[in-house]
Amino acid sequence: MGITQILFWFLSVLALFSAIMVVVSKSPIPSVLWLIFVFFAITVQYILLNAQFLAIVNLIVYAGAIMVLFLFIVMMLEIKPDGRPLGPLLRQWLPALLLCGVCLIVMTVFLLLAAGGAGPLPLVTASPLAFGRFLIQKYWLGVEIASFLLFVALVGALYLGRGNGTTGG
Repeated sequence: MGITQILFWFLSVLALFSAIMVVVSKSPIPSVLWLIFVFFAITVQYILLNAQFLAIVNLIVYAGAIMVLFLFIVMMLEIKPDGRPLGPLLRQWLPALLLCGVCLIVMTVFLLLAAGGAGPLPLVTASPLAFGRFLIQKYWLGVEIASFLLFVALVGALYLGRGNGTTGG
């Protein structure tokens, strides 16, 4: 096993541990910081897989823009614990455990069936120009739906940011 594989598996374990810490953290700010750690680990994994474009997009969009936005929102909300007990442990974690189990089974089936094929996807290592052309030519409807959803989220954020739903200045 080479140094690249060792680093990849180390980053995988680190990303999984950080993802667990996102869910387990009692305060939202450490949870957001653990999520940033997950995105950085995944970014380095993309680099190890020779997918530099995905690494840069992951670093800029997720670890940069979205996580800073989450951090600002969490800091603005001033979330305080209410002191109530969380309820039985099994009932609290059962939906998450069931979802994780289903995802694990689906991923195992895909891996066993070799759904990805023998080699890497050609678009993973493609240039940004080829990737953009592929998205616009083949998946133009999905791109348009995503842009509309981002627009709706922006309008909702502006509406909520004005305070108490008032439109007066």
